[in-house]
Amino acid sequence: MEKILEIFHEKVYIEGDATDSDTLLKAGIMEAKGLFAVSGDDNQNLVISLTAKQLNPNIRVVARCHDLKNMEKMKKAGADAVVSPTFIGGLRMASEMVRPTVVSFLDIMLRDKEKNLRVEEIPVPESIIGKTIANLQLDKYPNVLLLAVRTKDNWIFNPPEDYLIKPENVLIFMSTPQERQELERIFSTT
Repeated sequence: MEKILEIFHEKVYIEGDATDSDTLLKAGIMEAKGLFAVSGDDNQNLVISLTAKQLNPNIRVVARCHDLKNMEKMKKAGADAVVSPTFIGGLRMASEMVRPTVVSFLDIMLRDKEKNLRVEEIPVPESIIGKTIANLQLDKYPNVLLLAVRTKDNWIFNPPEDYLIKPENVLIFMSTPQERQELERIFSTT
């Protein structure tokens, strides 16, 4: 613990059992937007997820899972997303073997400091509901590429210009963080 305090001496932390409601309350679970359940034990992560959702049903919980057979249990316990680092690592290795150019492109995209391109998401504000993709005039933004629209139940990849934007949609872009902020600003005032 002393070594951690040396490195992060200015950081605030709470010492306690994250499966305990009192510890989560002390950490501010009622005001929190999200929680990571990332202990080294699947059972603890399951209980942390369950406890967090019982205390704050609106919190987003991302849980780490070592054994894939526990993924569904964690979701039923309240985790909004479950991540298995071992499984993801295996997928990455397989992708390196069969799609090395794609993997290289994504790595460069994430590390490029000059263009700083990212895959970003923008929930649909009321101001653009009922408009078409063409109405958004995305061609004004040189570093913006609309990749997909997330609907309530599905994905629409490379949506057509006449796609009518609905309230539950989320727009998925490749963009710089600055242009994403610009789009959010414009969408909210349109």
